[in-house]
Order: sequence, then structure tokens, then C-alpha cells
Amino acid sequence: MKTVILIMLTLVFLERPNLDQSTVELTVTVNNLRNSKGIVQFALYNKDGTIPDEDFKKYYKMEKALIKGNSATVVFSNLPKGDYAVNILHDENENGKIEKGFLLPEEGIGFSNFGEIGFGNKPNFKKANFELQSNTEIEVKVVYF
Repeated sequence: MKTVILIMLTLVFLERPNLDQSTVELTVTVNNLRNSKGIVQFALYNKDGTIPDEDFKKYYKMEKALIKGNSATVVFSNLPKGDYAVNILHDENENGKIEKGFLLPEEGIGFSNFGEIGFGNKPNFKKANFELQSNTEIEVKVVYF
């Protein structure tokens, strides 16, 4: 009888959900897109020196979302706790690149912790990063020039 109880207890503990909270989830939303053309590309960064990244080659993870009602949302799952920054691109022509005019982007861009972007306020990882220690939701403001 003791053996049966011991086996049952072992099975109960093996079947219990993983209570390890070493990874977290980040939900990122962008609102007020100027139209519903194309997609929104969400690039997640986790190292200093990775932003700006005009060619989107230095990112940690990348997600793309369809636009619904001039908004888009993605969820980054299974992230180790740590420092992160987000860069979004309203990729209206869906080519994966920032379209530029003479100097400024022609498509919408945005960075975590940035409400305005300009010559005196250029984003980098140190300015855009935030600490992620639990499941978190953030909104990134889109800027059109």
C-alpha cells in the first residue's frame, strides 16, 4: 500500500504545471497608425549598441502583425528576464525596410520609451530599454515625419 501511495504522489508532482517563472511574456501594442496598409514589424532588442538598426539585422526577436482598426499587437513569449528595447515599423509596402525620403523615414517608426523622435532626440538602446521582470504590456507610439 505504501508503494502505491508513493507512486501516486510521484505522479501528481510530475504532472503539476511548471511553476518556474524564469521566463516572461511581453505584449507590445501600437495604436494610431495612419492607415491599415501593410503590416507592423516589431523588433525586440536585448543588447546595447543594437539600436538604431535601420536594416533590422541586430534584433533578438522579430514578430509581424496585421493591422486591425489602425492598431497592431504582438506577444513575445518565453523571454528571459532582463533589459529589452522595442522598435516598430509600419511597413506599408511590406518590404521589411524603412523607406526613406531625403533624410527622414516615409513610413511610421517608433521605439519603446520614446514619444518624439528627432535630430536632438535620436533613440539608442540605453534610452529605449526597460527592465522586464514579469509579464508586461507596453504601448509604442508611432511617429510619422
